[in-house]
Amino acid sequence: MLAIRLARFGAKKKPTYRVVVIDKVRARNSRSVEVVGHYNPVANPAQVQLDHERISYWMKNGAQPSDTVARLMKSNPVQAPAAV
Repeated sequence: MLAIRLARFGAKKKPTYRVVVIDKVRARNSRSVEVVGHYNPVANPAQVQLDHERISYWMKNGAQPSDTVARLMKSNPVQAPAAV
């Protein structure tokens, strides 16, 4: 079973996170299937960058988002493309 969750990176007391697709039984920072976003809670305001297209692809293929990733997706919806 696949999960979409956060993997912690960054220095001590200055965390940054990658939003990754990973096998549910693997450790938090072990090898992931794909990196689908980044989250920096230290920045003011917090920076969130998500690849909604890839996240929806993995969710259609059975990946379950963690509670935190679901909250990040809800607070950062898909942006409509700008009219040219």
